[in-house]
Amino acid sequence: MQTPSLVPLLAAQSSLGHYWQKITDRTFSGVYHANGFDLAMMIPYFIVLLILALYGLHRYWLVYDYYAYSKNVPAQPPPVAEWPRVTIQLPIYNERYVIERLVEAISRFDYPPELLDVQVLDDSTDETQEVARNCVERFAAQGMPITYIHRSNREGYKAGALENGLKSSRGEFVAIFDADFVPSPDFLQLTIPYFMNPSGGAGIGMVQTRWTYLNTDYSLLTQVETILLDGHFVVEHGARSRRGTFFNFNGTAGVWRRKAIEQAGGWQHDTLTEDTDLSYRAQLVGWKFLYLPHIECASELPVDMNGFKAQQARWAKGLIQTAKKILPKVFKANVPWHVKSEAFFHLTANISYPLMVLLSTMLLPAMIVRFYQGWVQMLVIDLPLFLASTCSISSFYLVAQKELRPKTWYRTFLYLPFVMATGIGISVRNAQAVIEALSGKKSEFARTPKYNIAGKQGSYAKKSYRNKAGWMPYAEIFLGVYFALTVVYAVANENYATVPFLLLFVWGYLYTGFMSLGQIYLANLRFEVETSPEMRPAASGAPGF
Repeated sequence: MQTPSLVPLLAAQSSLGHYWQKITDRTFSGVYHANGFDLAMMIPYFIVLLILALYGLHRYWLVYDYYAYSKNVPAQPPPVAEWPRVTIQLPIYNERYVIERLVEAISRFDYPPELLDVQVLDDSTDETQEVARNCVERFAAQGMPITYIHRSNREGYKAGALENGLKSSRGEFVAIFDADFVPSPDFLQLTIPYFMNPSGGAGIGMVQTRWTYLNTDYSLLTQVETILLDGHFVVEHGARSRRGTFFNFNGTAGVWRRKAIEQAGGWQHDTLTEDTDLSYRAQLVGWKFLYLPHIECASELPVDMNGFKAQQARWAKGLIQTAKKILPKVFKANVPWHVKSEAFFHLTANISYPLMVLLSTMLLPAMIVRFYQGWVQMLVIDLPLFLASTCSISSFYLVAQKELRPKTWYRTFLYLPFVMATGIGISVRNAQAVIEALSGKKSEFARTPKYNIAGKQGSYAKKSYRNKAGWMPYAEIFLGVYFALTVVYAVANENYATVPFLLLFVWGYLYTGFMSLGQIYLANLRFEVETSPEMRPAASGAPGF
């Protein structure tokens, strides 16, 4: 007689044995023959999967470059004998909640005030004009060399404002800070010496510093954003700068040599990523860029889903626009092949979003067809492609967190499912942006709302500037329900190996869809998470790494 304690164990063994027997059953081997419908599904399925796998393998290559060229980092420059004049540009548009915080941070700069030229470039159409003007007048009365420049139109958006400011600027160098940034007092003292270095400094056109975040621990969304951006600033920028390939200015928290801007053709506004556009043009005419990850600049992350999606869509569309404009010039340029290939993968990476949506719609029929073709084909063909396109994301972000938080990086494993799911969830909005860029459709520069939120303090519930949800969340929820039904089908047919992957699609689409709607109709909806002390803001306002 069996003891009751053995019954669950035997039942589990029986279920696993049944499943293994089913997937390895060769009774009908050779009976299946692909028909026209199967080929119509499988050919585009594998084309999409192969392209996504190639971009996934590129992430592995970036990780390799990051470590292989780890010794290629800028040396500490010698002390500066004579400091140059610097123009500080603060481009803003309807930023009444954060403009005073930014100007106050600039007022604390430890740099000779007679060599500073601070410009508040205001394109605002609301009461920010009054707030910013009063702020500038107050600090100017205290001796700060600051001026207020307001445009009655937004021609060229941010690029137009920066170009307009250069007309009256006097600096040899130009430091740029978006409204949601809080640079430290020694920012210029740390960055300018690299331009003044007698050993190669004259050829440097731009230095970019690493972003840190004031409100990482505000919500699950800001935790995910931190991991996503850390991957960009640690691995992407680190690998490209160390290898000597082109990389981009991030639009803020960096310093330009004015001569580099002028020789590259100045700020242009025919793309939504004017910073990347100018970066490539400057490097194509011979200017060198430096990435300085040890110099941090604190910033505020988007706290609402619609603002985050608008930001990501603008970047996705802008990079494709830049690819169409710049890649032909890169391919014709006299630069090494690895520079050209990296530029291609960098500027076209967002093509993966429409491919991800396409893959989403094909997964269920493809899963049915592949299952009846046999488990061997799935194991040998499908699995490696899925691993190349998905697991590379995990390794990419894990490396970044290990570099920044060597003692607590393993906690990132808990957030990886949410990182991957969020990437899937925003694919619909980003796919639309990419298709618009490919088709040449123009759109306005969609700003990212900032609410002056640091740590877990503050709320955006009663503040203005929230982005509209539109129809996109309903499409995301529809896809989430579709994948939930796909999970039901997979379980009913004992195709358990696909369930964890499918659940990422379910969670990703439902999370972004319901959060977008929830933050419109229930603006105080907020999912908070506890974080480790290492990830909370330090006294300086920047996360303590």
